Amino acid sequence: MCLQCTMTVSDSGGCVNKAFDAVDDGFHTIDLRTRREDGPQADRADRESRCGWGALRPAWLQRFRTAKWALFWLCWAGAIQGMVVNGFVNVVITTIEKRFGLRSMQTGVIAGGYDMASFLCLAPVTYLGGRTAASKPRWLGWGVLLMGVGSLLFAMPHFLVPQYKVAGEEEDDLCRVNRTLSSAPCSISGEGSWAVAVFVAAQLLHGAGATPLFTLGVTYIDENVSKKMSSVYLGVYYTMAVVGPALGYVVGGQMLQLYTDFLTVDSETLGITPVSSVWIGAWWVGFILSAVLCLVVAVPLLAFPYELPGADEIKASKVSEAHENATKSAAFTALRELPCAAVELFRNPTFMFLNLAGASEGMLISGFAAFLPKLIENQFGVSASQAALLLGVITVPAGGGGTFLGGWLVKRWRLACAGIIKLCVASTLLAAIFCFSFVLSCDDSPFSGVTVPYDSPSVPGGDGLLAQCNAACGCSDLAGVCGADGKAYGSPCHAGCTKAIRQGPVTLYTGCACIPRTITLPLYHDTESNTSAPYEAINTACASECPYLWLFVFLSFCVMLFTFVATMPALSATLRCVREEQRSFALGVQWILVRLLGTIPAPLLFGFLIDLACRLWSAGACRLYDNLYMSRYMLALALVGKLCSLLFFFFAWWFYRPPAAKNNNAVSPAADLVLHDKSNGTLSTIANGTLDRNNGYCNAALECSDHI
Repeated sequence: MCLQCTMTVSDSGGCVNKAFDAVDDGFHTIDLRTRREDGPQADRADRESRCGWGALRPAWLQRFRTAKWALFWLCWAGAIQGMVVNGFVNVVITTIEKRFGLRSMQTGVIAGGYDMASFLCLAPVTYLGGRTAASKPRWLGWGVLLMGVGSLLFAMPHFLVPQYKVAGEEEDDLCRVNRTLSSAPCSISGEGSWAVAVFVAAQLLHGAGATPLFTLGVTYIDENVSKKMSSVYLGVYYTMAVVGPALGYVVGGQMLQLYTDFLTVDSETLGITPVSSVWIGAWWVGFILSAVLCLVVAVPLLAFPYELPGADEIKASKVSEAHENATKSAAFTALRELPCAAVELFRNPTFMFLNLAGASEGMLISGFAAFLPKLIENQFGVSASQAALLLGVITVPAGGGGTFLGGWLVKRWRLACAGIIKLCVASTLLAAIFCFSFVLSCDDSPFSGVTVPYDSPSVPGGDGLLAQCNAACGCSDLAGVCGADGKAYGSPCHAGCTKAIRQGPVTLYTGCACIPRTITLPLYHDTESNTSAPYEAINTACASECPYLWLFVFLSFCVMLFTFVATMPALSATLRCVREEQRSFALGVQWILVRLLGTIPAPLLFGFLIDLACRLWSAGACRLYDNLYMSRYMLALALVGKLCSLLFFFFAWWFYRPPAAKNNNAVSPAADLVLHDKSNGTLSTIANGTLDRNNGYCNAALECSDHI
């Protein structure tokens, strides 16, 4: 008679015969299960694999221990980083130039401070944070908190200077015949040096805090989801990282509609509006907001364990696509082996050419992110807030949509490494074609004494802003006004105006000796008081008649779209062309090269060329640019950068060799997964493309499992 028994598999491994469980036969049942290691080390390991903070790891919090929740908080962290560094900072560049009397080269140093810190921190952060026992969420959470501290420091100069004194507000800014020149009341050249130091220090904290986000954050996602879903998860992550700058442009632009001292001063009492040339917006508010958001996001990030459930099965199911010359040695675990790890990566030609392509793309993205608002503002005659709003509107669909589209195409076409690089080549070529949008250039606005002469005779030996109509006025500061003749003047004093009239939110000037008397004076209508008044000059910028603004916006949208289509595939190709245990370190090396060769020198180069296009300086800042030279400089930088990217992506594809002589570069390699059947002693093979829903595993080529 055969004894029927039921064999079950315990949670800890091994088999237990259930037939003996309820029988008291005088014998002790032998438990063949592998005993779990007891003691404080086991308890500590179990505790650290749960969500929580230190000893506080409640049971209700464990439901959030999934890849989707990790992606959710990482997306917000990436969005805040983009909103602050690539949004708020770039939006306020022109504002802090005017507020603290800075040149574009100095603001270029400020913008480059972020990349300098990233360059210094990438190697130690990615190497130490990428080790097997390291907790990537802990690095990520503390990094976000550090970004918050940097944002607070960036806003600090606003509270360390006196209230902003508006040029053109006082009686001394009008024409007073034969007065003695005094020191310029709005001269702030002495403030610039210390302000630059504070801004750079804040950017260094931003860079150090953001270092783990796109290195350790990327590998944390890639390690905890299947390869098939990895590109989708990373596509969502990078899409939010691109949406961040768009939010920064929109929100930062709206903040610039507020007066910088709005807490203590009503801007309407000053007679200026956001379109006035002397307007300084509340550039600091966004950084206070971002500091609060950093605290909110850092707390849940610090709660995640170093590894999510199911990560071991995912690692075992992945098929390597590393370059065939990559060594099969063990992972580098000691700091003294860092040079060997770096040498192995440098011998990977595909990886190196992808780095060079990333550097050239990073140079363009970093440079144009910092100075494209200035280009739009000066080229097309719009305010700083309007320029920021325009960029925010096109960045959301172009940058975010392009990033997500690139990741989706990799998944939709199931591209392998070589196919991914081909996609990068195609999208970069299209972006290079649309870079000819920078050919569009507007005529310089008529500025008396600079681009057009005064109607009054010039003064021999004087500068361009002096003429006989204002020679005796003793003019000093520049507070641009628009004359009734359609010309811009350096200030009410330079227009020879002797009387100022406050009319609602603006200031009107009359008795202007430099403005022809023969013209018909326009009327300004105040809607609140329902009154009208004639004027010879007004403290707003002259309207631009350039018709190319919306065409330039559309072409810039196309450039941005195809640029970001290549972002996600390039990242996927980088992760696939190196060994799995090298991925964190490889991303660190890549970002070091991108920073060193691209994003660090980019703001300095862009700022230097923009300074060359300046036609009028005042109090350390440029007040008027040559539109033709500015557009040609930007065109040259864009074309050279895109052609270099195209060449490097092509070489990355040309030198790539798939592992194990697999030459199919169109789709991912297929593989069959051999599994143990539940019946004793038999093996079953799951064919390619099928899924066993009972055990939770599927073919490695499809890379899916029930717990994802």
